[in-house]
Amino acid sequence: MTPRYDVEGARALLPDLRPRIPRIREARRTLLASATRIRDAVEEDGGGVDGGRPYWEAQRVLRAELEHLAALGVLLRDSDPALLDFPSERDGEDVYLCWREPEETVAWWHPIDSGYAGRRPL
Repeated sequence: MTPRYDVEGARALLPDLRPRIPRIREARRTLLASATRIRDAVEEDGGGVDGGRPYWEAQRVLRAELEHLAALGVLLRDSDPALLDFPSERDGEDVYLCWREPEETVAWWHPIDSGYAGRRPL
């Protein structure tokens, strides 16, 4: 069962989540750069290319960070800038509490079917 957060609970997670975002962002960049390098090498000579240690470390970091978010039930919508949704309930309806970098705190919510464009202040 996915956890549901009230405003205070979502806000309480931010000190844990904020430092994870740069790690996610950097790991993603490393993986994308490695994929480009590998694709270019395959196009040139058809041979395989080892992604190297940075690739494997970035893959490990990204997996660990995303598994941490999943265990909390927090949805990462974007990593640059960070956009996180916290499952919640408002007036008996399922909604998401929403935080976007560099906002100081969780101060927005939106219906589950509207996304960022439907954000409303708490």
